[in-house]
Amino acid sequence: MDLVIRGARVVDGTGGPSYTADVGVHEGRIAEIGRIRSGGRHTVDAHGLALAPGFVDMHAHSDLALLRDPDHSAKAAQGVTLEVLGQDGLSYAPVDDRTLAEVRAAITGWNGAGEDIEFSWRDVAGYLDRLDRTGVAVNAAYLVPQGTVRAYALGWDDRPATPAELGRMRTLVAEGLAQGAVGLSSGLTYTPGMYASGAELTELCRVVAAYGGYYCPHHRSYGRGALGAYAEMVELSREAGCALHLAHATMNFAENEGRAGALLALLDDALAAGADITLDSYPYTPGCTTLVALLPSWAGEGGPEAVLARLRDDAEAERIRYALEVTGADGCHGVPVDWATIEISGTADPAHGAYVGTRLRDWDAARRLLVEDRLGPTILQHVGHEENVRAIMRHRVHTGGSDGILQGAKPHPRAYGTFPHYLGRYVRELGVLSLEECVAHLSGRPAARLRLPDRGLVRTGHRADLVLFDPDTVAAGSTYENPRALPAGIPHVLIDGRFVMRDGRRTDVLAGRSVRRTPYHGR
Repeated sequence: MDLVIRGARVVDGTGGPSYTADVGVHEGRIAEIGRIRSGGRHTVDAHGLALAPGFVDMHAHSDLALLRDPDHSAKAAQGVTLEVLGQDGLSYAPVDDRTLAEVRAAITGWNGAGEDIEFSWRDVAGYLDRLDRTGVAVNAAYLVPQGTVRAYALGWDDRPATPAELGRMRTLVAEGLAQGAVGLSSGLTYTPGMYASGAELTELCRVVAAYGGYYCPHHRSYGRGALGAYAEMVELSREAGCALHLAHATMNFAENEGRAGALLALLDDALAAGADITLDSYPYTPGCTTLVALLPSWAGEGGPEAVLARLRDDAEAERIRYALEVTGADGCHGVPVDWATIEISGTADPAHGAYVGTRLRDWDAARRLLVEDRLGPTILQHVGHEENVRAIMRHRVHTGGSDGILQGAKPHPRAYGTFPHYLGRYVRELGVLSLEECVAHLSGRPAARLRLPDRGLVRTGHRADLVLFDPDTVAAGSTYENPRALPAGIPHVLIDGRFVMRDGRRTDVLAGRSVRRTPYHGR
């Protein structure tokens, strides 16, 4: 036996009662559970600690961070052993040279400009191979990004796809899934993905269904019209016969205060009718995105350089202001923007760092910053409701996702704190979930969504992706004032039986690899 963990409180990821046992690990897998009389080459005394499957971040923005930051304590220290990348319809594969340049500019606020990255890949297989070749801190799965696919096939135009362009998109999605992607993501308040009709999305989801993947939309509105936007995704997945996973499922803005129950009733009705639906959320009220994402969709047509040109033009900038402040832009979920809720969390150029931590005064300030920082600013948007957050996390199909943007001088604390915040705040302090329920939400349930037959549970034969934490002290260290502080109460994290965190410190082990779609042969 390579490792024996003695006397742990095993919280196995099923949601069932915890129990005390020793757990033996050999050659990267759980070899024995119970009372282990023999010794191992290494031993951990886990009395007083809970032993759980490694946590799965179902909504991560570490697409470049994994390559540039071998330490990656932002996630490893939380007990995260697997992240799902390619989120919100925008990432770096599949691309050609043109599309890659455009996407890099469009999501600088999420991942940085990537000037320190050698973009040696162009397809999904190449990106996943790069993760394996580099060696990364935690495991990673990938979603084909629908917005990137649309940009590749027809550019950043707001128009219906031609039959030939739709065929090209279907091929790109199929190739990505065949190369190991676990599904398809969309960002339907981000250009160019938001230009797709429901019919276009349905055709792409038929491809996803054929490969046994799932559709993960950031749908068309989390504000005005949120319930209708959720309903559109449920109906779309039903028509396509595709599994559905709702990204960062929130009900935000004043229009939706106290309305989580209406969303959950919609999902319960669909589940009762046989739908395959899951969702993820983060345990915080503010959202986080890029400042440019708030603009109306027409302002994004033509790509990032066209956006900058419109912002520099006084007449066009006035049209944008009117949409934002008066009518409610689709980029801001149909709700007129309240600048007092917009806090700058980061800029692409450190020269604009004085903006970080401030609230925008008005459109003139926003416009100036967008132009000067070349669409790079990230923001916190203080528009959530605590009662909605708690209601959604209780649902039986809920999973955990940080939506953690690691860029910026003052990122959202969810990037460094989501998983210990669930365990410390919402389990121990508030009792919103039991410990066993919460661990299932963070491990077993997401592994099932990803169709990973040997991950997500403490079970003999499963991969030894494990986290040991103290239920009495586990807590997020990150705060809005100090968002990169690491959590407390998580001394050990293992991937394939190798310590990536030991005694609360990051080791130099790079045990992470790409986790590719499990072959699927139909229902």
